[in-house]
Amino acid sequence: MMTTILFISFLVMIFLGVPIAFSLGLSSFIYLLTSDISLSVIPQKMFGGINSFTLLCIPGFILAGNLMNAAGITKRIIDFTNNVIGHIRGGLGLANVGASMGFAGISGTALADTASLGSVLIPAMKKEGYSAPFSVAVTSSSSTIGPIIPPSLPMIILGTLATISIGDLFIAGVIPGVLLGVGLMIVTYIISVKRQYPRGERQSFGVIFKSFWGAIWALVMIVVILYGILGGLFTPTEASIVAVVYAMIVGLFIYRDLKFGHIPKIILDSVIEAAHIMILVGFANLFAWILISEQIPQLIADLILTISENPIIVILLINLLLLFVGMFMETIAAIVILFPVLLPVAMQIGMEPIHFGVMMVLNLMIGLSTPPLGVCLFVASSIGKVSIGRASVALLPFIGVMLLVLLLVAFIPQITLFLPNLFG
Repeated sequence: MMTTILFISFLVMIFLGVPIAFSLGLSSFIYLLTSDISLSVIPQKMFGGINSFTLLCIPGFILAGNLMNAAGITKRIIDFTNNVIGHIRGGLGLANVGASMGFAGISGTALADTASLGSVLIPAMKKEGYSAPFSVAVTSSSSTIGPIIPPSLPMIILGTLATISIGDLFIAGVIPGVLLGVGLMIVTYIISVKRQYPRGERQSFGVIFKSFWGAIWALVMIVVILYGILGGLFTPTEASIVAVVYAMIVGLFIYRDLKFGHIPKIILDSVIEAAHIMILVGFANLFAWILISEQIPQLIADLILTISENPIIVILLINLLLLFVGMFMETIAAIVILFPVLLPVAMQIGMEPIHFGVMMVLNLMIGLSTPPLGVCLFVASSIGKVSIGRASVALLPFIGVMLLVLLLVAFIPQITLFLPNLFG
């Protein structure tokens, strides 16, 4: 009965438009009141959820991403990718996907990718003659690459929950992220050829090299973070501070687009963004504690394994559940609540925690671009001034590719485990 109250109150608040963090917190508060449990549990479990040295890297990576973005790295990544592949049919659309792959090494979040790149590329694509729904679809779908290619905020949360090496999770996402990017490029090219979208001029080697030199600092940042973590030079939290110092040096003294006067506002915006995530993690941890107390994880595990113990069927069922949840729930909240629930089921059928973690993050990323509540879809549609319905129709072939990559990741473990095993 108490669990029913918990879920009903949570769903009601979601449909009323209450932010996900407060929906989790208020539904948990109602549960505690009706079950006669001391309300002192709320601060205890919230603090327990965010009291982690590893989680300190979240504000660090957010600040580093915002500093690099203010330093003009977004424009330089776009220029480089457009100079390399812009002469191909649909080149600006291909550059959109390529820029997302490059920007993934800076932000670690899909929403930052959508907002930063979309504000530049969607108007540019429309001006060049691409349809508005197609421009929105390319931007929204390619932004999901951000949390797959390191660094990745969802993977930091996931690694903290299950005590999995964040460095291993980071490097495990490289091949799936590249596969996703290449798949989206193929779809973009096929549609562009079919609709005869424009191509740009072929650039000289000198122009390409100059734009590469402008974008190289973002690529070096990825190498520094990965090599530092995997080489044991610093922890993920220390890596985030290295990234902040690196971003400030590049922005202030190399690109010189970042000014000292910009830094206070960037820090304030980063603090607010990090606070949103931390509050969400805290309330989600309280909600997850209630689920565990009510033995919901075991009930779900038993239910799934009652349907079938065949690993293929179980993996498909888990993916269907995550796809459904990803369409309605914020990614970090879904990870905090569902990862501890589903990991034992995945391990029972022989999945490695790293393999399952990357599959889960990729799965939930797809939800960011799908209606009814895909935030990346909403942001891109707002920038492109396109209705969600028209954008959703344009997204269908891109979602098809994302689902194909998801199936490959789910059923071919070496796609995620090859690099961790190689460097392990």
